Amino acid sequence: MCGRYVMARAVGDLLAEFDAEIENEIEIPPSWNIAPTDGAPIVLERLIDGGTVRQLHVARWGLVPSWAKSPGIGPKMINARSESVLEKPAFRKAVQSRRCAVPADGYYEWKQGEGRSKQPYYVRPRDGSGMVFAGLYEWWKDPSKAQDDPARWMLSMSIMTADSPPAGAEHTVFGELTALHDRVPLPMNRETMAAWIDPQADDAAGLVDLVRSGVKDVAAGWRVDSVGTAVGNVRNNSPELIEPVEALF
Repeated sequence: MCGRYVMARAVGDLLAEFDAEIENEIEIPPSWNIAPTDGAPIVLERLIDGGTVRQLHVARWGLVPSWAKSPGIGPKMINARSESVLEKPAFRKAVQSRRCAVPADGYYEWKQGEGRSKQPYYVRPRDGSGMVFAGLYEWWKDPSKAQDDPARWMLSMSIMTADSPPAGAEHTVFGELTALHDRVPLPMNRETMAAWIDPQADDAAGLVDLVRSGVKDVAAGWRVDSVGTAVGNVRNNSPELIEPVEALF
């Protein structure tokens, strides 16, 4: 499960980091509390004039399939289970030809305490580098808008998930992740990402298996810190949200 995450890097930094370009000018304000339906950066590749072009776009978090009657379905589609993504009607076309990478600095998860109390945790790479998750994207056409209205087309995305790596003596972080949730957003390294977003790759099942096989290696470099409860309110959005604090329980 991934219901909130952080992406606070500037557009220029993302373009340089992913060796990508932009088709049109975009604005991506830093966010320490990205929530469903928010706009967030994604990296994808397209075939243009016979060549592959890597681009940075802004997509609404919560995939809206092309056949949806309204974007209201999006909040139910923020995550796609990697085990069933090839069969689910909402995702099976996207996984064949509309695969993307979702940059992140880290993500939040909550642990349930007694009663209604919950302790938020922030998961991020120990070395301070960024994360990149396997994602899917779709274009949805709004029938209420004019044909020549650029806003008629909505770009949306979903973050794929996998089982949390099993706890083991060699990596205590796996035990921490499992204690938080039995699912993690599906991470990729740069080599796997290049294969995942390749628009000419047509073995979707093989690509899903490839990305899933690397979860343990990538997640081994993560750390988990307890953070303040302010992150639970989507109106709060500042660097203080990711500052470690003493856990409530």
